[in-house]
Formats: sequence, C-alpha cells, structure tokens
Amino acid sequence: MPVSNATAWGQLPDGRPLHRWTLRNARDTQVEISDLGGTLLSWQTPDRQGRVGEVLLGHADAGQYIDSNAYMGAIVGRWANRIRGGRFRLDGIDYKVDRNDGGNHLHGGNYGFHLQRWDVEPEGENLVLRLVSPEGDGGFPGEVKVELRVRLDDNGTLDLRYIATSDAPTPLSLTAHPYFNLNDRRPDIRDHMIRIDADEFLAIDAGAIPVGRQPVAGTAFDFREAAPIGSRLHWPDPQLQLVGGFDHCYIPRPSMAQAPRVVAEVVEPSSGRRLTVESDRPGLQFYSGQKLTGQPSRNGDTYGPFAGFALETQAFPDQVNGTDAEGAILRPGAVWRQHTRYRVDTL
Repeated sequence: MPVSNATAWGQLPDGRPLHRWTLRNARDTQVEISDLGGTLLSWQTPDRQGRVGEVLLGHADAGQYIDSNAYMGAIVGRWANRIRGGRFRLDGIDYKVDRNDGGNHLHGGNYGFHLQRWDVEPEGENLVLRLVSPEGDGGFPGEVKVELRVRLDDNGTLDLRYIATSDAPTPLSLTAHPYFNLNDRRPDIRDHMIRIDADEFLAIDAGAIPVGRQPVAGTAFDFREAAPIGSRLHWPDPQLQLVGGFDHCYIPRPSMAQAPRVVAEVVEPSSGRRLTVESDRPGLQFYSGQKLTGQPSRNGDTYGPFAGFALETQAFPDQVNGTDAEGAILRPGAVWRQHTRYRVDTL
C-alpha cells in the first residue's frame, strides 16, 4: 500500500517542524516513522487471536524523544555502539570524537543521527529518508550522504536498505534502534524466548568495550537453542554482572545463502507473536533493556527495567581500533550498503 502523507508531529528546538508517516499492509499492520532521527515511533500488529497491539516502546511526543538518552526507535550513526576513549587513528591521523558514554563514544555522540532531521519523501510503497552529515559532525572526518529506503510488506516484514557515500575516509556503522516488547499487556520481556544464531560473542570490560571473542557454549550467552531471556539474567556470569544484563555483540554465523541471513528470532508465548531479524552485518548487539528505568512511555507513565529489548545489526563495537579497522572505513568512490529486515508475524 502507498505510504501516507506527512502528519505534523511537533518541532525541533529551533522551530523547524517535524512530521510522521504511516506504512500499512493488508494484514492490519501499521508502522509510523518520523523525520526526527528516522525514528520508528510505533508498530501495531495482530497477535495470534487477531487483536492488534503495539510491539515497540516509545515516548509520548517529539520533546521526549529529543530529551531522551535511550535512542528509542532511532537510526543511530555515524557510529553505532562504542568507540574506546572517543579516539581512533585513520591513515596516520588521530581523531577525537564526542565522548558521551563515560569516557567513550556512543551511537554518534552528542548530536548523532538520532537527533537530526532527515529529509523524507514517499515513493510508492517505500519511504525514503536522506541525511547529509557534514565534515566534522561529532568529530568524524568527511561529508557523508546517507539514504535509507523503508518498506512494509504484507508478510509483516519491515525492510531497511541503507546506502552511503563519503568525500573522505571515515568510519561508518549505522543501525536501527527499536525496542521490542511483543506482548503489550505485559510490562517486561523476561518471558520472551530468544534464539541467536551465533557461536561466539564479544566479551567486554567495565566500559562495555570488547576485549575479545568468546564461545557461547556453556555460558549464559548460548542462545543457539531458544531460551527465556529472564532465566539467563540470574546466571552467575561476570559478563552479565558488568552491565546488569545483556549488552553484548554477537557474531552471527556466516551463511552460504544470499544475504541478509536470519541472525535472531524471538517469540512471546502468550501473544504468539514472533520477531525475526535478518541482516548482512557482521555483528548483532543484544541489549536486554536493563537501564530503561524511568524512561517516559507513550501512555504518560515510565518504563521499568527490561521493558523492551533491542537487536541492533551493525559493525563490531570499537572496530575502528581493532585489527579489522579497515572493514569499518568508508572511502571516497565506494558505496556503503546495509540490508536489515525485521519481521513480526504469529505462530
């Protein structure tokens, strides 16, 4: 179905107006997206009984999204996740970027893509979002141009296709940051059954910076077979204790099939809803939402811990300072591409 026309939705502090658009399919599913941060504001879809309900966490108005530090539903960049010390070296030059997570850089810095106003226009069944990130944005080199094409199909799949170019070498890792709760009648996600198709994850230090690969076998991080999120939170694992739950990057298995491949699946038993995540990225950040306490909800209340979970498809955290730094660099003349699909259906 064609995308709806723009609807007024608040304004930025400088007075520029903000808008939202609605994507619908033939099965009573609709997704709302704003030009503020390319944010996924809402995703309403039926459960196994046909009752339509909300599966995304969200705030009540544009002002709360601007003031929040939860990146609720937004597109984050230029760099998704963390960079140690807000520093990296590229082609012999040292760069300093915003440090907004203790001493580290997180999700694009103080004025990342999640707070910027994207240019948006419907094109048939697609919503096309564009953003120009100027030289020096957040401390990053080069002017970067990003285009994101979003489409909702009748199978309940939200298809996100990104392309980007730069006029100078620069690190780039973008991701969508929706928080899901597949049962809008329950306040947290601990009963959700999650499966992650990964044999390894990145262990972290106290600053949530990776320190090395570890096998998931025999640990709380082994979701190769589906298990409840809540039951694993109580395991006596030092990695869980560092961040109060899961906030770790998994390394999904490669696939011989055409990308994107399935990297995770989550089922909520009571509602029967299932989320499937497909991606062509090397990393998948699983965040169990333990720090959502006090975040304002769209109904005027506040969220508690574990109110939602995020599955963020991205490069590896701090990859720009690792042995595969070049794999995270966009250079002039190259085109950066990413393809991610989120599908919500019922069992």
